[in-house]
This record gives sequence, C-alpha cells and structure tokens, in this order.
Amino acid sequence: MKPVTIAIIGAGKRGEAYAAYAKRHPEELRVVAVAEPRALLRKRMADEHCIPPDACFESYEDLACHGKLADMVAICTQDRLHLAPVEALAPKGYAILLEKPLSPDPEECERIVECVKRHGCLFAVCHVLLYTDLTRELHSLLRKGAIGEIVSVQHLEPVGWWHQAHSFVRGNWRNEEESSFMLLAKSCHDIDWLRHIVGRPCRRVSSFGSLRHFKRSEKPAGASDRCWTCPDEVESGCPYSAKRIYHGNFGRDKVADYLNDIITEGVGTWEAVEAALKSGPYGRCVYECDNDVVDHQTVMLEYEGPVTATFTMTAFTPSMHRTARIFGTRGFIETDFVRIKVYDFLTEKEEVFDTRVASGASTAASGHGGGDYHLMKAFVSAVATGDASGLWSGPDATLESHRTVFAAEESRKSGKVVDLPLGAKVLDRRLHANTGRQDAGAAATVLH
Repeated sequence: MKPVTIAIIGAGKRGEAYAAYAKRHPEELRVVAVAEPRALLRKRMADEHCIPPDACFESYEDLACHGKLADMVAICTQDRLHLAPVEALAPKGYAILLEKPLSPDPEECERIVECVKRHGCLFAVCHVLLYTDLTRELHSLLRKGAIGEIVSVQHLEPVGWWHQAHSFVRGNWRNEEESSFMLLAKSCHDIDWLRHIVGRPCRRVSSFGSLRHFKRSEKPAGASDRCWTCPDEVESGCPYSAKRIYHGNFGRDKVADYLNDIITEGVGTWEAVEAALKSGPYGRCVYECDNDVVDHQTVMLEYEGPVTATFTMTAFTPSMHRTARIFGTRGFIETDFVRIKVYDFLTEKEEVFDTRVASGASTAASGHGGGDYHLMKAFVSAVATGDASGLWSGPDATLESHRTVFAAEESRKSGKVVDLPLGAKVLDRRLHANTGRQDAGAAATVLH
C-alpha cells in the first residue's frame, strides 16, 4: 500500500510535530507540500522531508491554486486563521486535520463544521489528549464500571510558570484580540477531555478567573521594561526573567532549545537569542506586556446524570503533568496522566495501571503524553483505510465541547451560570460508532 500524502499548512512547532510522524513511519505517511510565509521555517520543512521547490508555498492560497496535491492536509495556522484555509481546501477533497481550537469566533466554529460536512471531508481536530494511552486505558476502565457510576470529577491543568510567561504573557497567545481567550487557547482540549471521560452532555456551567499577577501593578520597584536592561539586583530575583529562561539556559536541555528556536524563528544561535531578548517580544518584562488573558481560571460544570466537575487551569505551578480525580458510586480513581490508581470500596484495595511505554512514543514528555503520535496514527489510518472509528475528535463532538468553553467564558465575564442548549446527544464520540469500515469521505456526516 502506498503511503498517505500530507501537505502542512504552517511549519511552526505544531506543524513540525505532526510532520514528524512521516519521519518515524515513512511507509505510512509522506510530506509532499508545505505552505509557510516564513522562509527559514518553510525551507527547514522542505529540507527535512525532501519537498521539491514547486511544492513549497508562502500561503495556503497558493497551495489551493494548484488543485489537490496530497491526500490530507494539517492546518497549523494561528487560532484566528483557521476558517479561510478550511473553506479553501475542503472543496479540493482534502482530508483535514485542524489544530485546536476550531476558531475563537463561535460563528466561525459553526461555519467550519458546516463546510466540512457539506463537502464530505474526513475531518478531525487536534484534541490530542483524547488519543493518549492514559486516556484510552482510563476510558476503558470507566466504561467497564471500575468505580460504578461517575458522580464528580476534579481536573487540574498546571500551565507552569515559565510556559505562562513564554506563551501567554510574551508570546502569540497573550492577547485575546490577536489570538483567543485563555480557556479556549490552552484548555479547550481539557474541557473536551472531561466530556469524553464523563460521557454525558454538559447542561450548565459557571466560571471564575482573572489576570492576577502579570500586570503593571505587580511590577517590582526599579525594574526595567526589558529584562536585558533590568538592574541585576531586580532581575536576579525575578523567576520570569527572560535572561534566565532563555539566555541562561541556552543549550542546557531540550526545553530551552525548543524555546530559543521559537524566539529566534528557527535560527537558534547564541547571538540570535541575545538579539531577540534585546529587541524582540520575548525580552519584555512580564509586567509591561500587552497581555490580557487570564493567568488562573476555575470552571464548574454540570453534566446530565447529574455529574459535576471542576476544572482548574493555573499558571502558578512547576512543570508537571495534569492530574484528575474521579469519584464514583463504587470506587475512586486518581491519575497523574501517567499512572491510574483505582480504589475499590468493596474490596478496599487499590490497583495501579502504569501507561508509560518504554519506546518513548507515548511518554508524557513525548508530544502531549503520546497524544500527538497517536492522533496522527489514527488519522493517517482513517485516510488510508476509510475506517474512521479510531477518531474521537470529529466535527460534532468538537463543536459540542467548544460551545461549553464559550459558555464558561461568558459565565466568567458575566458572573452568571450559563445554561447550554439541549441539542443532540453524542454519547459515543467516534466518527461512526459500530459501523466498521466505511468510506472516509462520508465519515464526517455520521453524527448528524
């Protein structure tokens, strides 16, 4: 069987992550085209995957003008640049893998889903948490009744102090008008994960949160507007110092290399890092940026059942895994997204399931706990075989959880509990449950 072919729209870190599957499994996937306005990143993608010059484009519009160049496309553009590529490429017959979120605009979310259904596209959103070994094992345990009926859930997303400063204070997702609000940008797949685990539609939501720390009123006395020129006695005591996060950790570990590659747009040298901190956006004082997204938020959800859940997202943590606690009528589950501990009320015994894999494909340090890898594996398989039963993040399921995220943000801003419309129940989130093999082009319409 010939490998599936893919075009990458947006050759940044997310585009790189999905294209990497082709390097690991060239017999399954081949990258044959790229669209990226930044010449250095476009060339790097082309060199990595031997893409010919006539298949390298500066924009998705240029790619779309050349007909259908691949079996599938991964759209990895910024949050506000998702609708137009979908509407341009869906009519060409591409299977479409879209980076989360659908869009920061609720109306655009509806239009994206309507578009892929109208054109019969195989379509999934990169809610990668659904595809991890951990989620698969946890979902199976719950459906087998390991703790009886789910009553409530606690879920924590620890954003991490340096990640907040990098991405949501200095970086691309700092400002709601330029990208999207924090809950959608960072946590839409956590809300989607909760829906998947609970297995019931959300009916009511309320939320609280604010920009607590990363603002001018919290700026230390004597601090400069840029870390590079900040007095030593102030800069040395700031955990968010750009000199410390980037320059001070240059070449020390993979995370530092990853961040320095981003702030220099692929150059990654010592000199380029220094120049970026002296004049670029990542060298700004975290208390003098144009950020307005929250740095902590709690969401309370009521699902049919009734089942209740609380979700907390906070910047103020070390680098650590997500955690969740699930309370059932016959037992209790606790997970750090690596191991699952199941306590049985009847036997009063605990059983532990470790989902770490020695190969490294599914470790927590490997692309969202292996979610990037398994998402690509599932989507490539669906394109190759026409059997999309392994996909959990199709159009209707994703739209449902996005509506919950928008309702939570409405609640945060209004201070009111927001009711969600009844709508259609999507209890089995696969694109087509219990139907076996079917044509991939029809898969996106099964959940009508």
